Amino acid sequence: MAGMADRAAGDAHRSAALELFLETCVDSGLHAFPRALPDAPKRAPAQVHDLFGASASASASPGAAAAAPAAFARPRVPARAPVRTPEAAAAALADIAERAARCTRCKLAHTRTQAVPGEGAADARILFVGEAPGADEDRTGRPFVGAAGQLLTRMIEHGIGLPRSQVFICNVLKCRPPGNRDPEPEEKASCAPFLEEQIAWVQPELIVALGRHAAAQLLGTQAPIARLRGVLHPRPQDGRMVLVTFHPAYLLRNPNAKSDCWQDLQLGMRYLGLPTPSRKTS
Repeated sequence: MAGMADRAAGDAHRSAALELFLETCVDSGLHAFPRALPDAPKRAPAQVHDLFGASASASASPGAAAAAPAAFARPRVPARAPVRTPEAAAAALADIAERAARCTRCKLAHTRTQAVPGEGAADARILFVGEAPGADEDRTGRPFVGAAGQLLTRMIEHGIGLPRSQVFICNVLKCRPPGNRDPEPEEKASCAPFLEEQIAWVQPELIVALGRHAAAQLLGTQAPIARLRGVLHPRPQDGRMVLVTFHPAYLLRNPNAKSDCWQDLQLGMRYLGLPTPSRKTS
């Protein structure tokens, strides 16, 4: 019964998000999407991949696969944006940011200092999605600039080995909830089209969900982080791989979880074919 309720909630969430996304596309003058190439290979059935296999530590998440495949099967993901070029993507992301700044779809428009649409490379291989802006982000208009943001930067630059400017960073919500409370369903639904457009234009190879709210939004599930970590999940909307890990703010409160987060980052690096640094970030 719990599984049926979870699936029903996910279907309702995806339906509402899709409706808002299509409305936004029409408002922006986009009336058609290209189809997948006819020779696109069939994607293997959705399954989880455990890169640690038999060598995984005892603290690995329950339910992780016992063996690791020799290589990842990379599904061809249909383009969700028309004739994408770096210039077109950068212009589209700037337009999304402008529309987010003017947005009045939910009550957060009345309490924000400014919107925080997101920032980063228009052709980023990795897109990070957090929960919502905090006080520092609300003040500056930039995502992840407070203490949690400094930790995220270290995770990206010292852990993954990429400059922060080469990834794209955004949140489920584009405006700060008062008192940093949890996002409400209608707020997440109102912001969903912006996030979907950002994903469509950036076309990342990997999406990193930082925390449970990001995971729920991207995967349409209310499963806890413990059940989602340690594996890659194909997104229901487009098949792009999602890696779920802890939010940096959680890591600041629970430093012992940093080693688990480091395992998650290595999972994503292996998927992208990036070299693993000799030591983890702290």
